Amino acid sequence: MDARDVIVAPLITEKSMAGTLVQQYAFEVNPRATKTQIRLAVQEIFKVDVIKVNTVNVAGKLKNFARRGVRTSGKQSDWKKAVVTLKPGQKIELGGLNFFEQ
Repeated sequence: MDARDVIVAPLITEKSMAGTLVQQYAFEVNPRATKTQIRLAVQEIFKVDVIKVNTVNVAGKLKNFARRGVRTSGKQSDWKKAVVTLKPGQKIELGGLNFFEQ
């Protein structure tokens, strides 16, 4: 698996941005990716040293829809999240202002 296939997108949430204070960054990753593949992909793409990788499989939510008088239900896709811890002093620029670093 290529490094760009492993890392799908960075997670830009209030909780993940607060984690950047302690060098923790959250990413949406390929559900079949292992911790070793995630570590190597982050090191290759962002040129940083990874200390630890934590992963969690997030279950998709059930949603109800009402369209044209017909009620239907559906399910969002399952996905995998990885929280990557970097060496002290290193950081990843995710293209935006981090309000927690000020």
